[in-house]
Parts: sequence; C-alpha cells; structure tokens
Amino acid sequence: MEEKSATSLERMLRVLDLFDEDNLTRSAEEIASLLDVSLPTGYRYVKTLVESGLLQRAADSRYALGPRIVVLDYYIRRADPLLRVAIPYMVDLVERTGFDCVTSAWFGSQILDTHREMGKAPATLAYGRGRPRPLFSGGAPKVILASFPPAQLRRLFDAHRDEIARAGLPTEWPAFRKYYAAIRRAGHYVSRGELEPQLAAVAAPVPKADGGVWGALSVVIDMPRLEVVDVPRVVQLVKQAAGRIAEELAAG
Repeated sequence: MEEKSATSLERMLRVLDLFDEDNLTRSAEEIASLLDVSLPTGYRYVKTLVESGLLQRAADSRYALGPRIVVLDYYIRRADPLLRVAIPYMVDLVERTGFDCVTSAWFGSQILDTHREMGKAPATLAYGRGRPRPLFSGGAPKVILASFPPAQLRRLFDAHRDEIARAGLPTEWPAFRKYYAAIRRAGHYVSRGELEPQLAAVAAPVPKADGGVWGALSVVIDMPRLEVVDVPRVVQLVKQAAGRIAEELAAG
C-alpha cells in the first residue's frame, strides 16, 4: 500500500514539471494524458494541488502554477547560502564598476540565475531568476561547467551533442574537455555576445574546497561599452569578490 501511495505522490508532483515557458497553463485532461493516468485521477491531482496553492485556476478551465510557489521562492532566497554571503559583495561590485552583477548556480540539470544587483544603467536581460539558461553559452555557464569532473562533463557532452554544436563548441570529446579545462585554469571567462548579442559578461566561479563550485559571479556589460572598459581590471575585481565569497562560505 505504501509503495502505491508513494507512486501516486510522485506522479502528482510530476504535474508541476508539465509547466514551462511554452506551456504556462494546462487543462486537467492534458495533465491526465501526459502523466498517463485516468481522468478522475488527473482531476484528483489537480484538486489537491489547487488546495495546497501549488496550482491555481486560470481561464477556460485551465490551471497555472499557484501562489504558494512565490512564497516558497522567498524562502529559497532566504535559505540560499550563496546569496546570504554574496549580496554585499555584489553591491560592492556594482558600485565599483557601475554594471549589473548576477549570481548563477547549477540545479540538477539546469543553470539558473539566482540574484541580480542593478547597475547605473541596468541591462535588458532576457534571462533572470527562475528562467533556465542555455548550458553552453555565456560566462556563468562556462565557468560552472568548467568545474565539473571529467565523468560529469562527459555525461553532459553525450546528452547534448546537438546543442553543443549549435553553440559553436568542439563536437569531439577530447577538444570539448580541453576547452573547459582551459577555462578552469584561467579561473574566469569573458563572453562577448554569446547569450544576447548586445551583452558581454565577465564571470568567475565561486569555488568549493572539494573542487566544485557554489555557482558563478558575473558582471554584465553592454557590448558598446566593452571597448572603453578596463576588462582585465573587471576580471580582477570579479575574481577577488568570488574568492572572498568562497572564503566566507568555507568558514561557515
């Protein structure tokens, strides 16, 4: 009985995975079909999730993600160890450079921006907190993936060959591994128009003692201003801030 209950609970929670940027609302019928459960079971899942606030009714007998998720996001921000330490350093970087500062991290199989401090002239970003970023374009993903051990990086390589090719990265494993090893040795990455053509970014990892990373710290710069910015100085500032954040996190 417990095994059946666990399976039912797992399936109900999978309802939340059915919502994405292309499917902001779902009907109960769609949910039942996609989960391969009966329509009464689909309605029961929806009813339970609506009562918990994880779903809410939308127009035309459809459902959207609910307000409870907004509350949970607030708690996630408060509990995030990287943000608890990083925000003062991000504010300082904004003051010293004038540019936006962003933290990003790896969650399961996605890279997400977790916080942004605005500069004097905030950049127009297509990506923000909660919207998964492409894995192989931009400064933050580059320094995060560069921290992966070879076996983890190889699994990612095998699972995303088409996306890697579209990003213009090496499509043979030895060259792909060498590409990220060079980023790891450098300890930073400067992207120029990779994710959004009008933007550049200077990113550095926030390292853990075990060789992994807490995430990435980035300063975002408009491409036209990159020509007059002292990029090596910005790299130095970002790496120093990332190192100090790592030291505080290690100290507990």
